[in-house]
Amino acid sequence: MSRIVHVAAAQVGPVERESPRAEVLDRLIALLTEGAARGADVVVFPELALTPFFPRWFLEGDELESFYEDEVPGPSTKPLFEEARRLGVGVSLGYAERDGAHHYNTQVLVGKDGQVVAKYRKVHLPGHEEHEPWRPFQHLERRYFERGDGFHVSRAFGGVVGMAICNDRRWPETYRVLSLQGAELILIGYNTPIHYAPDPGQDRLAGFHNNLVMAAGAYQNGCWVVGVAKAGIEGGVPGLAESQIIAPSGEVVAKTVTEGDEVIVAACDLDLCDNYRKTLFDFDRYRLPEHYGLITSQRGVVPPPEAS
Repeated sequence: MSRIVHVAAAQVGPVERESPRAEVLDRLIALLTEGAARGADVVVFPELALTPFFPRWFLEGDELESFYEDEVPGPSTKPLFEEARRLGVGVSLGYAERDGAHHYNTQVLVGKDGQVVAKYRKVHLPGHEEHEPWRPFQHLERRYFERGDGFHVSRAFGGVVGMAICNDRRWPETYRVLSLQGAELILIGYNTPIHYAPDPGQDRLAGFHNNLVMAAGAYQNGCWVVGVAKAGIEGGVPGLAESQIIAPSGEVVAKTVTEGDEVIVAACDLDLCDNYRKTLFDFDRYRLPEHYGLITSQRGVVPPPEAS
């Protein structure tokens, strides 16, 4: 019998700087309710779903700290998770986490029973550390967040689930490390500005690259990939939409059509992963890391040391 998990990708439209947290939470609950009504087992929200993408501004002090959550589920998000539990739906939510003196770009996975299954902290932090006034907007993730401790999987919703956040999706290691641990379903939230200041020539390819990396990750690792955007013009900055659910074949089975709040749902058959993991991408049979003969460094690829 096939193992079907119904996944809802809950794309969120712009969240402005002055938006009250309670108002944002009401929007998320509305998306959650729609997902549940359409049969979802788990509803996946984007990166930093509770706030605007505040790394686009140079901030300090109380305003900066106001964007972080000390606990999720916690007091400010309690209504969302209580409703999810009442509806019998799991939730994956991206948010800015404060853990004492430490700050992370985090995604939490909560089961249908309201219990935390896993928490992931973003590994591949893009952008820059210092204020760069020449940019039309900042990308200060490397100033506001610390790097997480790696990729992990959890058993949930009848399968093996992994998480990643935004820039993580551009790196093949993300999918490979998760798939080597058995991930069948990878949940990814993102905030992606269409304008890339260091090389504006890439702007026209934002949507193409978004699909390219996630579809390749799904196909080459025989897993389902769910990419969920915070989209639209937020803080004057256009953000990519195009949330999508991708099968292990690399095919898009559901995709949003707006730049606002929108829910898409797909029945993800986790048994389809074996169509690729036991054929083309049978790691145990065909993958030969001992013969790749390369050691990576921060400056590129160098040959391995000679045997003594």
